[in-house]
Amino acid sequence: MNRGYEGRPIFQLKSDKAFFLELLEKLQGLMKIRMLAYCLMDNHYHLVLQNESGRMSDFFKQLNGQYAINYRKLHGGRGYLFQDRYKTMLIQDDTYLMLAIAYVLNNPVRKKLVSSFSEYSWSSASLYFQGKTNIAVDCVYVEDLFGTENELFRLINCLNINELPTVRSDLGLLVGGEGFIPKAMKLAERRAGAESIERRRRQDMHFEPQEKVLAEFERMKKIQLSEIDVKTYHGKRLRSELLVLLKEMSGMTYREIAKIDLFSDLEFGSLGGLYRQARRNLSAEK
Repeated sequence: MNRGYEGRPIFQLKSDKAFFLELLEKLQGLMKIRMLAYCLMDNHYHLVLQNESGRMSDFFKQLNGQYAINYRKLHGGRGYLFQDRYKTMLIQDDTYLMLAIAYVLNNPVRKKLVSSFSEYSWSSASLYFQGKTNIAVDCVYVEDLFGTENELFRLINCLNINELPTVRSDLGLLVGGEGFIPKAMKLAERRAGAESIERRRRQDMHFEPQEKVLAEFERMKKIQLSEIDVKTYHGKRLRSELLVLLKEMSGMTYREIAKIDLFSDLEFGSLGGLYRQARRNLSAEK
């Protein structure tokens, strides 16, 4: 998170926000920073990121520095654009991650700019559960986290909090801790009974080894994986059926599945949409 110096605007025009998003997309790809959510307000921005490369400091240095240069070139002015060094908070676990995403996406509602978080144009709210790949935002990860679009909306609308629960730790400020607000505790209880199929199965079910599932698939379909031609309709259908089996019988993540040769030509971000479509097709056939 970062805000303008003395609370001044850092985005004066829509084109400023558009440039910032373009810069954000470029830098997170170059530096291998996974972005889960974002929200741009007039005088500050919020990002929910996963630091996979260890280059978070470089990432923000480039993001804020390059944006400030472009801003001064367009709007003039002197001195600092941003208040100070970016502010980061570690997130304790998935429950608190859901809370952090809900907090960020609902920021425009708290500021009374829109009546629903999904109406705001300058956040990632409209990207999830659309069955489309987004280069900058890892929508699949967030979709797996919340399970369904209805759950995403329900949790964000019911957790309209003014600030995140934080505690001090040896690693810095942490979103989490024993003083978790009552609403978030209820969220955790509801989530235990209504979370996504994948996460529930990961906790409660015995999974078959990947090799066994692949071998059984080849036996049932009487075909070797190397013989499947995914350029044909039949080949694509076989691959979709295998995707469902790997997710539900082996409990594999999309990242693990993407490493299998049969799926290597697909973008990682497309696997979530492909899985959901395959499940709908299989359900319709029953």
